[in-house]
This record gives sequence, C-alpha cells and structure tokens, in this order.
Amino acid sequence: MAFPQSFLDELTARCDIVDVVGSYVQLKRKGANLFGLCPFHSEKSGSFSVSPDKQIYYCFGCKKGGGVVNFIMEEENLTFPDAVRFLAKRAGMEVPEEEGDREAGRRRARLLQLNRDAAMFYHQLLWQADGQAVRDYLDRRQIRKATAVNFGMGASPDAWDTLLTAMTKKGYTKSELLTAGLAVQGKNGGLYDKFRNRLMLPVVDTRGDVVAFGSRVLDKSEPKYMNSSETPVYSKRRVLYGLNLAKKTKRPNIILCEGNLDIVTLHQAGFDNAVASMGTALTVEQTRLLSRFTKELVLCYDNDNAGKIATERALQILNNSEFSVKVLQLPQRRTESGALVKQDADDFIKLQGAAAFEQLLSGSEHGVEFRMAQIAGKYDLADDQARVAYSEEISGLLASLSSAVEREIYSVRAAEAAKIAPEAMKLEVQRAFKQQRAREKRAELRKDLNPAAQLQPKERTLRYENIRSARAEEGILRLLLLDEGLFPPTPPLEETDFSSPLLGRAFGLLWQAKEAGRPVTLAALTGTLSPEEMSHIAAVCQQPESTQNGGRAMADYIRVIREEGTPEDGRDPLLAATEKYKDKKGTGGKQHG
Repeated sequence: MAFPQSFLDELTARCDIVDVVGSYVQLKRKGANLFGLCPFHSEKSGSFSVSPDKQIYYCFGCKKGGGVVNFIMEEENLTFPDAVRFLAKRAGMEVPEEEGDREAGRRRARLLQLNRDAAMFYHQLLWQADGQAVRDYLDRRQIRKATAVNFGMGASPDAWDTLLTAMTKKGYTKSELLTAGLAVQGKNGGLYDKFRNRLMLPVVDTRGDVVAFGSRVLDKSEPKYMNSSETPVYSKRRVLYGLNLAKKTKRPNIILCEGNLDIVTLHQAGFDNAVASMGTALTVEQTRLLSRFTKELVLCYDNDNAGKIATERALQILNNSEFSVKVLQLPQRRTESGALVKQDADDFIKLQGAAAFEQLLSGSEHGVEFRMAQIAGKYDLADDQARVAYSEEISGLLASLSSAVEREIYSVRAAEAAKIAPEAMKLEVQRAFKQQRAREKRAELRKDLNPAAQLQPKERTLRYENIRSARAEEGILRLLLLDEGLFPPTPPLEETDFSSPLLGRAFGLLWQAKEAGRPVTLAALTGTLSPEEMSHIAAVCQQPESTQNGGRAMADYIRVIREEGTPEDGRDPLLAATEKYKDKKGTGGKQHG
C-alpha cells in the first residue's frame, strides 16, 4: 500500500523493535542481541533473536524474520496496511492514507462493525418474544442470565431474513453481509440469513472485536453446531473461543476444551480460564496466541475416541514446547441401564459439580503420563510378547523427552506397568535415545556434506541458480546495510547484474533509500517484499560481515558477480554452461579428448 515513505521512516524510527517485540516476548540480552522463546513456533530454548542495531528479528529455528512491521503482521495476523495502522496507533501517529488504502481500511472496519451490530441485534432478540425458545434452551442447559450476558449470547429466530432486514436498514449492503458470512445466497440468487433458529455465540478476539459467530441449533436438525466461515477478519486457526475472557484469569493455567458450551459452563462454575478451538484441532497459531497469556495448559477434551485422538494431536504439537502440559481425563458416565457413555466438561459439571471438577483439575496428569497410558492400553501386559512390544514402543516415546531426569522417572514407571526390572527398561530407553541421536547426527552430516543446499533459501521459490554469485550478492547487501559510505556516488551494480531476482530487488530498494537520503535499513524493504522474502533477507543479515576491510570485500563481491554474470555472447550463463557441457559430451559438436 502506498503510504508516504517519509511516514513509514518516522513510524519505524518511533517503534523500536525491542520495545514492540518485548511486549509479546520475554527477552534477555546475550551480547549485542536479545533472545527469547519464538512466538511463531513451539520451543523450549530461545532461538528467537532481536537486533537493536539492525532493528530486525530472526528465529534460527523457524527461519522467520524481518522488521517491526513484519513482526506485527505475523503476530497479530494483519495485512501490511493494518499492521502499519496498528503501530501508528501505538505510537500516537496519524496515518496519511491514499484513497485506496483508506477504502481497504474502511471495508475491514465495516465488517467488524457489522459483526458487532449483528451480535447486539441477536443479543437484544434473546430478551424479546422472538428469543423465548432460546431462553428456554438456556434454562434447560442451566445457563444463567448473567452468564449469557457475559458471553454476549443471542438468539436467531426461526425466520429467513430477520437479520438481513435489520442490517440493511442500518445501511449495510447485501455484499457486506455475504462477505461477513452472515447471509447465504440461494440457488435462485436471493439472500437469506445463515443462522436461523439458533443460540448465537459471538466470537470475540483478544482485541475485543467480534470476528465471527458460533451457534447451536434448538431442534434436532443438522448441523447441530454451525460456525462462521472464514472471512477477511476471521481465521479459525488463529482464534480461541473465550480467550478474550480467559486472558484475565487469576488461575495459573488455561484449560483447552472442545465445545463452546463447555466453555460457558466452566466459566459459570468459576473456571474462567477455559477456552475452545473453533471446530478444529489445536493449531500452531493458537499455541502462539496462548503463549502470550500462560505457560501451563490443561487439555480437557471429550473422553470418546475422537477426544483421545485430539488430545494426542495436541500433545504432538506441544511436544518440547515451552508449555507445561497436563491432561484432564473425564471419567465415563454410567446410565440407568448400566451402559458407559462419554462425558464432556458440561455434563460433568452439571452432574458432579464444580468441586469435583476442581479435584480432577488438581489431579490432572502430565502429558507424558497420558501418552504412556494410551500405549499401555494397546497391550495385554500379562503376555510376554506383548510386554516386549510395549517396551519397544514406550522406549521410543521416552527417548524423545529432552530431560534426562524425565527419562529416568518415566522409565521406572513404564517398568512397573510392564512388571519388568527398572534397569532393563532404562537400558531400552537409553538404546532408543542413542538411536535417535545417531539418526539426527546422520541427518546433520548429510547436510554438512552438501554445503550448497545449506546456502539455499528455505523457500523453494527463492532458490538460487548461481550459488557463487548469490553469496557475493548477499555480501553486497550486508555491506550496504552496515556502511553505505563504502559505496561510490553511483551504483556499482544494476539490479539485472544480480543472479537472484530477490537480492537484486532488495539492492535496488536499498540504493533508492540511499540516494533519497533516507535510512538504509531493512525497514526500506517492508511493504514491498513478501513475508517469506523478508525472512530470507533477515537471514542474510544475520550472517557475519566486517566493515574493517569493507572496501576490499566490496570490490571482491562486485568482481565475483561480474565474473558470474552474462557471457560475452549475451546468452544466459547457466544455459551457456549447459551447452558447453553438451559439446564436451559430443552432443553439440565434435570434441577430442
């Protein structure tokens, strides 16, 4: 988006990256840089680096990097213009926008306001005659009025166009209702309300915006639960229902459940630290969101097979993360006929009470213990062959634990379950651990034996065709960023001299900044390069470069780039080399060896 460059320069100057990132990540200084746990992927040891001098961040684990605007884009799930507006508001700056930019911002603001107005409309209907059926349903579910108000619950009547009519009267267009996912287009082209005859549950993000809706049908029709589809203001992978309330909890952890109504019941019972994913399994984006508010998670999914699978998937995502993870297993419930049936958090609270749930919560088991129990349940441990198979599988799990103390403790427990000597199980775990380390070392060795692959960008679309030239091109960028005084008044190279289009574009943008007398920093590339491209340039900047012999280094880099450039006959160098190779093989001309 075409924000004035002078405004962007002032914005990035005012928004120090250490201050901005530090409001999301706990940073500790190590030498010239600061380090912390990466907010973009799960890790236990901090590989996330922030450079105050270069005003960039870079994660050596997930390879994401860039400037302060890129960080906000990634962390807050915002477009470049919205990230600029976010930072401008934070810095107390007015945003000078062109008409097109203002229009994009206006459309987003309109969708958010439409969602808010729709939520208020549904909430008002709940307390009117049209909301009687929903109020009766809430009574049956033992949901109190204060709880319904706290969650902003509403009612959608059993009619085709109640919301559509109300919102168009407020000035919203049918196109906006379609974009927001509140209306659906029929086969004949007409529009009707998406949510009808349902309990409405507004989804509010951590900034307080209504971004979507969940709903529950009142009769036996399908689907029982219906959520908003993805929209320009809503991504289900990046939102957790109830987190806008749970982030204020005084409890030391956050409980992850499956259903929205489980969350409502838990909050009503005093467990205001409960959240739910929006119809999906736990995602990496959601764990990043949670890491802002807690370092301890309790998984409380349903106790049926689907719930166990969801728990296992969540544990895999959270494995070796900074989170302390526990699993709360709800017991099955016995019916009057004596049959055992599944039980969710809502059922348990209503039948057993808050005190019983508190007891379960206090006794929730470590994630490793849950996975060990799941493995043990697969084998008849009275059978010798089954015990051998169990030992092999459980040792693989325990070998993946990074802590030697944890491996020791759980090895003893696994031995007790299989009724074998603890020493034997410890040896089995040690063997599996050594095998895993050996596999990792072999993989590292393969990488070391292929240095060209190590030098390639992570993204395949950015891969270098000429490694030697690209390495020199990277050096040119680093020197320009470190000391623009090393360069002559006119550019020593053109963008077309670069073998890598990305590095050439970056050079051109930085040189434009230099000629305009603006700061030659990574911020000059923000908004022009994609997040993936910015991450790669940030990786380039992380590599060592000295200005002590900068003039000589620059001359060497320029020489390499020109040597690797277009041949005298104007042909592409890669094509020329290929043809030369063919000639030597006798396919393009007669050669004598």
